[in-house]
Amino acid sequence: MFENLLNLVKEHAGDAIIHNSAIPNEHNDAAIETTTNGIMEGLKNQLGNGGLDGLTSLFQGNNQSGMVQNISQNVAGSLMQKFGIENQAAQSIVNSLIPVVMNKFVNKTNDPNDSSFDLQGIMGSLMGGGNSSNIGGMLGKIFG
Repeated sequence: MFENLLNLVKEHAGDAIIHNSAIPNEHNDAAIETTTNGIMEGLKNQLGNGGLDGLTSLFQGNNQSGMVQNISQNVAGSLMQKFGIENQAAQSIVNSLIPVVMNKFVNKTNDPNDSSFDLQGIMGSLMGGGNSSNIGGMLGKIFG
């Protein structure tokens, strides 16, 4: 899942990272990876804090702006720490990138014609590769 999410971030990183003077070109790949790691950590934190309902709600297409905002704040902090950029530049990056990536992530997960993401695989990745039958059972209970 990480590689697919990394590719999704790369696909949408144009103006936010690649064409952004706050991130030197030699750090573009590292900034994209930092962003991807931040998204993964944000989703894991949501799940770890008992937020399975929030995650499933996200993938059902419900508005989860609070979750996206938390992920954005974490990614902005990581970008500031790792690359020494100012808060305003980091906020600009995440405000233009994270909502788009999360929207595409949800859409791809829910698209039966797109196999790059599936909910069971996502949950398995976030739970550390847990037993897929247990994950499937949990998702079955949630989605009915």
